[in-house]
Amino acid sequence: MKENINIQAVPNFYLKDIQLAVLRLDELHPIVSGNKWFKLKYYLQQAQEENADTIASFGGPYSNHLVALAFAAKKYNLQSVGYIRSNEDEPITPTLLEAKQYGMQLKFLGRNNFQSLKTEILQNKQTNSTYFVDEGGYGLLGAKGAATILSNEKTNSYSHIICAVGTGTMMAGLINAANPNQHVIGIPVLKNEATIRIEITQLILNKETPFTLLHDYHLGGYAKTNQAQFDFMNLLWATEKIPTDIVYTSKLFMAVKSLIANNYFSPTDKILMIHSGGLQGNRSLPAGTLLF
Repeated sequence: MKENINIQAVPNFYLKDIQLAVLRLDELHPIVSGNKWFKLKYYLQQAQEENADTIASFGGPYSNHLVALAFAAKKYNLQSVGYIRSNEDEPITPTLLEAKQYGMQLKFLGRNNFQSLKTEILQNKQTNSTYFVDEGGYGLLGAKGAATILSNEKTNSYSHIICAVGTGTMMAGLINAANPNQHVIGIPVLKNEATIRIEITQLILNKETPFTLLHDYHLGGYAKTNQAQFDFMNLLWATEKIPTDIVYTSKLFMAVKSLIANNYFSPTDKILMIHSGGLQGNRSLPAGTLLF
């Protein structure tokens, strides 16, 4: 897959004299969208090197990661299995239907004990024919792939790199790849995410590298939404033609706008937002909520 990435200025997004741009990872591929390719590529490579015939991972009913994995596995001539954080008797989401269309076998673990069942599966895997990837691509290989997001010389001039944070895999990769004069800022999308700093640090090559997590922009918790968010997403689309999702990227953009308005950055700072792609969560909204 080509990794040529567009950096887009967003002149209508802010009123202050701040240099701000977006790394449009969402434009890389219509299905393996955004950071998903970067986080998956070394896992796929290792699965092939180990002669696995199946690749398996975990996610929720609107998981961008699982759809991307299902599509990529098919391209790599691998079978795929998705362990789902929902129940088999629930209505199947468009996201899971799409993953099935790419050949993914779905196994429903339920919602209440998902994490403990996931841990048990990962600890007790005994088959060499199935290669397991943790949820969201979390792990050293995922971070190694995410580090290549910043391999473009065009990203070197930015003083601050800011991204949404789910598992923290992409952020860890960005921290590993950033220049010494660049500071990486993360916007966690989960509420009360007390362990995320530890999970990110586990994937950082130099444990002393400083980074910042700003926990006040989750809008109430994972996938929590409100009308102000929808209005913001529609305005961003109307002014900049940038599509965002309700779970990750819209919260990132809203956070950056608030930070600029509250003088978090200095006028000399040059900020690069990472559009991590993935619009699957928007499929949970009523038709017509968003303009794109």
